[in-house]
This record gives sequence, C-alpha cells and structure tokens, in this order.
Amino acid sequence: MRIALALSLVLAAFAAAPPRPLIIGHRGASGHRPEHTLESYRLAAEMGADFVEPDLVSTKDGVLIARHENEIGGTTDVALKFPDRKTTKTVDGQALTGWFTEDFTLAEIKTLRAKERLAFRSHEFDGRFEVPTFDQVIEVAQKMGKELGRPVGVYPETKHPSYFRGLGLPLEEKLLASLDSHNWNRREAPVFIQSFETSNLRELRKNTTVRLMQLVTTPPSVTDAALDDIASYADAIGPEKGLIVPVAADGSLLPATDLVTRAHAHHLLVHVWTLRIDKEFLPAGYHGQPEAEFEQFASLGVDGLFTDFPDVAARVLNRR
Repeated sequence: MRIALALSLVLAAFAAAPPRPLIIGHRGASGHRPEHTLESYRLAAEMGADFVEPDLVSTKDGVLIARHENEIGGTTDVALKFPDRKTTKTVDGQALTGWFTEDFTLAEIKTLRAKERLAFRSHEFDGRFEVPTFDQVIEVAQKMGKELGRPVGVYPETKHPSYFRGLGLPLEEKLLASLDSHNWNRREAPVFIQSFETSNLRELRKNTTVRLMQLVTTPPSVTDAALDDIASYADAIGPEKGLIVPVAADGSLLPATDLVTRAHAHHLLVHVWTLRIDKEFLPAGYHGQPEAEFEQFASLGVDGLFTDFPDVAARVLNRR
C-alpha cells in the first residue's frame, strides 16, 4: 500500500511538472565548433538540441546562407581570398568596413572556410568547414531528426531584412520557398522564424502559419501594451536574458522580473537568449557555476533557451 501511494505521488509530481524548456542550439553548438557550419548544427543535435538556429543573409545572387552578419571578415577567411573586396557600407544606420555577403555569389562564398569568431575559444577547427546554405541547414536538421528518432527543428533569424529588401534581395520569400521545398512551411513543422524587426514578421504572418518569434531587448518592448501587440502576429518573444534576470554593473544578480508570467498571460512563449558558460560571458553572480544559470531560467518558467553549449543545457535540463 505504501509503495503504491509513493508511486502515485511520484507520477502526480511528474504530471504536474512543466515540460523542460526547449534547447535551441545558438548558431549550432557554437561553443564547440565555428558558428553557423553544418558541423556545428550537427553537433548541437547530437548534444541534445531540439532546434538549431541559422542566422540568414543573402548572397549577391539571392541565395540564403547562414552567417551571423552580412559582414563576414570575422567568421571566414575572406580577407585572404578576396582582399580587394573590402569596402565600407552603412547597414541599418551603422557604418561598417569589411567584406559583405551581398557582394559575393554563392559559388564564391563556397570557396571560403569558416573560423572561430572569439579569440578565447578554440581555433582547432578554423579553415575546415564551408559556409552552408539555408537549404543545407534544413536538410541536416531533417537528417539528424531521423537518425536520432526525435524532431530536430530549425529556428532561422532574418538578419537586416529591410536592408536586404532595399538591395532587391528580400529574405522572406526565399525563406518560405526553402521551407516549402522541404515540406516545413506548415504550422505543425518544427520551425520558428525570428526577427528583431517587426514589419517583416507582420508580413510573414500573412503568408505562413509557421510560428513566429519577436526578438526584444529593452523594457519598453515588453510592456503589457507591447506584448499585446506582439501577440497579434507572433507566437513567442525572444528576450535578452537581462530582461528576465537583470544583472548589476558588478555582475551580481538582481531579483527576477515578472516578464515570463506576463508574456504567458498574453499567450506568448518565452525563448530567452543567450546562455554561455565562458567566464567572459557568465555573470559573476553565478560564482563560476554556469549550470546555475540554466537552472534559474528553467525554474522561472521560460519555454526555451538559446545556448552556445547545448550539451550543458541537456545535462542540466534533462536531469530536472
């Protein structure tokens, strides 16, 4: 009788517990491999990521490729292979000097090799991996899903969509076409589309049933009025983590805000970014224990976590 009662209590506890947050491989497993490479995405899935996140920019001939920015001097060997293509441009009001994807054809991009962006991370894999197209990222996710026996989704971000549209290289139509060609332009597909801009998400809402996520970075962007507006076209918000757990100038942690609760009241999912275990990123308030950050955000009820280290996320979240 006591055993049966204990078992029933355990089962009830599991039934009442919320599902663990989604693990979103930020640029893949970018803490272990150069970001936005097929090898990084594949490793993220193997480590336990539910989604992999490709940032999307366009080539000169209108092909979507995975790079964090359209300036690729810091993430590829372009400076060695095309030194004469260096130029200065104004992107979203900011002057930038470097090499830009919109000045290269896909064939030229495919001659490049990726490298680690951050000096304090391993450079063991520099020069080994190519720059993938969005279609290749989808194919890897679908293949990994079959191999692992569970869904592995894609979580593309449109980078500088207004800028690219102004160049005659709009991102959104190509993005949806790629999803269509892989039978993932549908509500039940493991896909979220994210953007810092609002206008392109509003337009996307008219053209797809895929889930949309609005990236947010400031307190005015998450007032109740703002959340109500976001809920009219998006399914989720992606807050910078300081909007949920503020960090003081000395790195100490301040009390958590009520953003998760308020977003849920507006029927919005909350996918927070970005959790990293590097000492250069981890707030001092976690006292060198990166697992504590994952634990805290999970306990606050977020629905998903963007992380460069999906292996750590899986280890922490799956044991909860």
